[in-house]
Amino acid sequence: MTTQQDIILKVENLQKHFQPHQSFTQALAGQKKQRLIRAVDGISFSISRGEIFGLIGESGSGKTTTGKLIMKLLEPTGGSIWFDGQDVTHLGKEENRKYRTKVQMIFQDPYASMNPRFKIKDVLEEPLLIHNIKANHEKRQEMIIKALEEVKLNPPEEFMTRWPHMLSGGQRQRVATARTLILNPSLLVADEPVSMIDLSTRAEILHMMKDVQRHL
Repeated sequence: MTTQQDIILKVENLQKHFQPHQSFTQALAGQKKQRLIRAVDGISFSISRGEIFGLIGESGSGKTTTGKLIMKLLEPTGGSIWFDGQDVTHLGKEENRKYRTKVQMIFQDPYASMNPRFKIKDVLEEPLLIHNIKANHEKRQEMIIKALEEVKLNPPEEFMTRWPHMLSGGQRQRVATARTLILNPSLLVADEPVSMIDLSTRAEILHMMKDVQRHL
């Protein structure tokens, strides 16, 4: 039986509505505003610690929007989000920064989520610097190597000096996963992490993510 202590994330009646933009000429012509887009409309669920939870729906059904709401990349129209027993629906800037060290997201397109001017070591070091992780340069390098080893990119020293465009789609997704793990989060939100990867490497990435689950 699942208890409140077992639940790491709880979403209640979560909503996100968008008002389509009305151009000046449309307003001048007296056209009515378009109806609200109800991207997420009253979804509720809970996730236990160590659980793999899948949100299934057709394209445009609000899966990515739900992930962005959980990550606090979007503000909800209504409903609530609870993380580890705390209401995180509306957070200030500093609270948001602390929250994102505990909850991380793997985006659908690993290449688009990386700065093409950064080498892989810089991609992985960036979250440590953003979140003011108290570590010297040598310690950060150790953390980067460990993260690459966890996602099976060996030898890590070789991958650290590469650029994103030098990696395959599967390797880029492994780097994206390593970037989330380096902060040691409690919850990982994955937005269709294998949809843009060749069929031949999808199974490898899914097996890797199963291994990652053991670290959360």
